[in-house]
Amino acid sequence: MKRMVTKFICMSLVFFVFAAECMTVYAMNPEPELTAPSYVLMEETTGKIICARNETERRSPASITKIMTLILAFDALESGKITLEEEVMTSAYAKSMGGSQVFLEEGEMQTVDTLLKCIAVASGNDASVALAEHIAGSEEAFVNKMNEKTKELGLTDTFFEDCTGLTDSQGHYTSALDVAKMSAYLINTYPKVYEYTGIWMEDIVHKTIKGENIFTLSSTNKLLKQYPYTTGLKTGSTDAAKYCISATAKNGDLSLIAVVMGADTPTARFDEAKALLHYGFGVSRFYQDDNEIQMKELPIQGALCSNIPVEKEKVFRYLDTVGIDFSKIERLEKYAENLEAPVAKGSAVGELKYLCEGKELGSVKIIASEEVVKATYTDFFLMLFRNFLL
Repeated sequence: MKRMVTKFICMSLVFFVFAAECMTVYAMNPEPELTAPSYVLMEETTGKIICARNETERRSPASITKIMTLILAFDALESGKITLEEEVMTSAYAKSMGGSQVFLEEGEMQTVDTLLKCIAVASGNDASVALAEHIAGSEEAFVNKMNEKTKELGLTDTFFEDCTGLTDSQGHYTSALDVAKMSAYLINTYPKVYEYTGIWMEDIVHKTIKGENIFTLSSTNKLLKQYPYTTGLKTGSTDAAKYCISATAKNGDLSLIAVVMGADTPTARFDEAKALLHYGFGVSRFYQDDNEIQMKELPIQGALCSNIPVEKEKVFRYLDTVGIDFSKIERLEKYAENLEAPVAKGSAVGELKYLCEGKELGSVKIIASEEVVKATYTDFFLMLFRNFLL
């Protein structure tokens, strides 16, 4: 009887120790409890949402509007429409902007490079309008381009009425999810933006008819000093929007975007963005499959060749936030049957699926790595003739 009691006690202790360890592991990374009415935490490269609240709710964005302004500026640079070195003249309208500004004078000339710093670092409304007018001819025309880009990116809860976010109009809105998506587009497409969003302080020189004077740009993004993995991106605040931020951070191979909208204070905005990022880095890890596919060539009909070389379209990456067992991940290769020419290079000829304990994690296309043209009767005749001669 004593032995049975002893065994029961030992088993109970083991159970409680195991349960306590599980509870401790969970407690190490609890989802943060935030006060902001709307937020989202996204992994940049996969677009996976790690946690969110009211992420599609339309809200006033304030100066995080300038994320789209920066996208169009870098689009113009990429297309060659503008260069970093060319100079931009400040109009009277641009000078008249209130809110955050770098105090450009009417007629003042600044390079595109300097204006980008003024926008990304100090959130200069005057600089944003000056650059918008330079690119599109007027702020109105530039805003039209912003909304066209919104549609191109599939942002369904966003519409802009200015390029600064100064307006408190209900017709100027976006959502935390759309902000995260446009942030991801900006940093993925134009990583050079980090050279601007990572600046803490920098001097610019105002050159006007009154002479020259130095003005110090100071970043509105205090996370650059408060959180070690911060890389950018943009803050904003108005009476309607309250305090907002889209914060980007990188730790190892993980790149996260934390968007907080409608925080009550600037301190809460930064604290809650930090809480999101800390949580994300704590629970996230990547599974990456660098292995090649088994079938290197696929049979094809109607061509002079009998097989077509194939490859994975890209490396498969999966962001895990729940602690799955990577050793249980399976790959299933599926190929097109009775494939016939012509086949264009890069066209899908199969699929590589990834599953873990019956749950599909994602897939990657298997594509043709070369073009295969359809053979004509003449082609077959010439091939037979050459073989006969050999």
